[in-house]
Amino acid sequence: MKVLMINGSPHGKGNTSIALGEMEKIFKVEGIEVETLQVGQMDIRGCIGCFSCRKNGKCVFDDIVNEAAPKLEQCDGLVVASPVYYASANATLIALLDRLFYSTSFNKSMKVGASVAVARRGGCSATFDELNKYFTISGMPVASSQYWNSVHGGAPGDASLDEEGLQTMRTLARNMIFLMKSIALGKEQYGLPEKEPAKRTNFIR
Repeated sequence: MKVLMINGSPHGKGNTSIALGEMEKIFKVEGIEVETLQVGQMDIRGCIGCFSCRKNGKCVFDDIVNEAAPKLEQCDGLVVASPVYYASANATLIALLDRLFYSTSFNKSMKVGASVAVARRGGCSATFDELNKYFTISGMPVASSQYWNSVHGGAPGDASLDEEGLQTMRTLARNMIFLMKSIALGKEQYGLPEKEPAKRTNFIR
C-alpha cells in the first residue's frame, strides 16, 4: 500500500515536517510505502477556470500539479499538511489542491484522506476543516485521531516538544492504515459502492 504526503510548508525541515515525520515512522514500520511532495516553496498559481483540463485530461499549467496527479491516482491514502496562516492553510497549497482535485477525473472515492494543521497557537481547527473539504467532496473517507489532527510549535523544531500532538500523529497514521487495509478487504469482497450518474443543479435558472 502507498501513502502520498503533500507538505504545504515552505520550510522543508520545519514543524510541519516534524508532524509528518511522526506519521511516516508508523507507516514504514507497518510496511506502507510513503512519498512526500514538498510544495510550499514552489511557485504554484491558482486555477483560472479555463476548463481545458476537461478536454486535455490535465491542467493547462504544466507544473507540480500534473506531476502529482498520477501519484494521487496510484496511492491508497493521501495526507495533506499545512502551517497555519491567518487561520487558514498556506495559499500555495490551496492553489495546488484546487487544481489537482479539479483537473483529475479519476475516481478518488475510498482513498483515505487525512489533513494535518501546524500552528504556533490558534487556527488549527479552521485549517483542518478547510483541508478536509477536498476529501469529502471526492468520496474519500477521512481519517481521524484521538484529537483534531494538529501539532503546535512556533520556532523551528518546537513541534518535537508537543508530546500530545506527536501522539495524535502516530494515532492518525495507525487509524489511516486500518482504514486503508479495511477498504482493500471490502473492495475484494463487496466491490465499491454503486455510483449513480451525477446530477448537477444550479440555484439560478
